[in-house]
Amino acid sequence: MAHPKEEQSLVIVKPDGVQRTLIGEIIKRYEQPGFKLVAMKLLVPTSEQAKAHYMTGGEEWLEMVGTKAAAAYEKKGLKSPYATPRENGMAILEANAKYLSSGPVVAMIWQGAHVVEIARKITGATEPRSSEMGTIRGDFVIDSYMMADTDNRSIRNLIHASGAPEEAAQEIPIWFDEKEIYNYRLVNEEILYGDMDGILSV
Repeated sequence: MAHPKEEQSLVIVKPDGVQRTLIGEIIKRYEQPGFKLVAMKLLVPTSEQAKAHYMTGGEEWLEMVGTKAAAAYEKKGLKSPYATPRENGMAILEANAKYLSSGPVVAMIWQGAHVVEIARKITGATEPRSSEMGTIRGDFVIDSYMMADTDNRSIRNLIHASGAPEEAAQEIPIWFDEKEIYNYRLVNEEILYGDMDGILSV
């Protein structure tokens, strides 16, 4: 069984994060708790790559996001323009892929104990309006589902961060070849995970 310190998460600074010159600030937020950056690249995703990224959840993801979107229409007293949750999910897939492939992104793999769970906390809620202050989205974004729906676009929330270790394992090969992922030692890993004996000289 792998040690928890070997857990990995995919994090992507989306085109709006790059355009707003927040790359360094975002990297700092994940680096500060002690996570190790093991891969990073700047690229413009293809539409196919972006769709593959969102479709790691398969048909279940399409149904889930379509159902949530239909419920949001109802909450506003509106009827969904789509006949089925899947059709709504497909529309969301197209919008998300268009957004993610609209310009350069920074794709990264962060590694460390409980990195998926903690990175999600650092990132904040999917809707920036609902994100707590102190999270990346809460501190740097003012977008909301209401504005995104009004403008008929994908919500701008700066970052993608894997939702579960299993999700990360599916997402990472879409963005990185094995040879692009580096296994190296950081000195501070001894403090995070190692034996503290021997720090004091005798």
